[in-house]
Amino acid sequence: MVFSSIPFLYVFLPVTLLGYFLIPERFLGLRNAFLLLMNLVFYAYGEPVYVLLMLASMAVNFGAGLLLQRCSGRRARKAVLVGSVILNVGAMAFFKYAGLVVDTLRLLPALNWLPAVKVALPIGISFYTFQAMSYVIDVYREDCAATGKFVDFAAYISLFPQLIAGPIVRYSDVAQQLKERTCTVSAFSWGVKMFVIGLGKKVLLANQFALLYEQAAADPMAAGTLVAWCGILAYALQIYFDFGGYSDMARGLGAMLGFDFLVNFNYPYISKSITEFWRRWHISLSTWFRDYVYIPLGGSRCSKVKTARNLLIVWMLTGFWHGAGWNFLLWGLYYGLLLLLEKFLLKPYLERLPAAVRWIYTALLVLIGWVFFASADLAAAAQYLRVLFTPVPGSAGLWLLGWIPLGMVGAVAATPLGARIWACWKERPVSQVAAAGLCLAGLLLSTASLVSGSYNPFLYFQF
Repeated sequence: MVFSSIPFLYVFLPVTLLGYFLIPERFLGLRNAFLLLMNLVFYAYGEPVYVLLMLASMAVNFGAGLLLQRCSGRRARKAVLVGSVILNVGAMAFFKYAGLVVDTLRLLPALNWLPAVKVALPIGISFYTFQAMSYVIDVYREDCAATGKFVDFAAYISLFPQLIAGPIVRYSDVAQQLKERTCTVSAFSWGVKMFVIGLGKKVLLANQFALLYEQAAADPMAAGTLVAWCGILAYALQIYFDFGGYSDMARGLGAMLGFDFLVNFNYPYISKSITEFWRRWHISLSTWFRDYVYIPLGGSRCSKVKTARNLLIVWMLTGFWHGAGWNFLLWGLYYGLLLLLEKFLLKPYLERLPAAVRWIYTALLVLIGWVFFASADLAAAAQYLRVLFTPVPGSAGLWLLGWIPLGMVGAVAATPLGARIWACWKERPVSQVAAAGLCLAGLLLSTASLVSGSYNPFLYFQF
């Protein structure tokens, strides 16, 4: 594992910030070098062997960028691009999918002699690989210039704020910031607030909803239909506050260091269509696949058949990107088919429906999708869905009532309501004092929860 939360909060982060700001701003190259060192320390704390893999990825993609900058022939440039993509995808595929491929082959009688393959998954490999690939592709397209500074490039690939769970940051978005950035007091203050908000989402909300989902998923038939529905609702809030919280922490940490990362979530649970949901959920991933897979395949500028093919390819890859399991492939194809239906058939009908009906339609389909995503395998997903849609009496009892207050807090926090209330109130003089007080309270409550040894999984560490 990477740094556990308390050492990170009260040892690694203060040391990193202190060392970073002791270096004068005019020596930005030295700051980048120090940041690279701390990035590697952060990753090596729990993944000492796989630091070498990440360094190899840095070297390969940095070299590919320089080669593309110096090559003038189209065939040579394309060969460099294809070679780098094969190396990047190959490394990621080996560590993520070797076990799944071998296990699937062993189902064949002629190949059941194959030994099982267990390969430890390097944390964050999907995120830093996609960042490295976006750099090489952008240099190939001449959307950005290749950097000649390995330290700056390596610092970008290994940025600890978003290294292990995103968001996916493209080099073109931070290239100028690597060369010139200013850390202002207001930006640092905003970063602290955003970090604490994200920490609170993760520790105080996501971790609690995880407990309810685990109770429901442990034995859905015994839990019954009511608990199963409450469980999948809890999972929907858990994964949103888990990943959304981490993205907020990454943005906050980036702001403290002078970086500006793009928003990765935009209140996805207020969506009124599946198309809208994917414009709001994990924005950095969906736009990555759009720009580097969907559009190069032809996007929607071709026949309906080819557009459907392009969408299904993208969503098959999106599903597999999330994990080495056939349930993830099915989850991706599920959304691919829904998006196709909305694009070619349902859109005019949906637009005529009341907003509330469209929201219910979207929420129901998203919850069904989370069943595939959360389940260990297809059999577990099928059983959970059967309990959801077949009345099964269970032992819910009165204990579900205890979750109502937390559920209400989660439902409100997943909408823009809180932000709108704060926007109306923040201009008052007392608001700054209140914000500081809330920030401190959130940090203390989160720390207390972490110190107590409470359940603290990061769902997206597995990707």
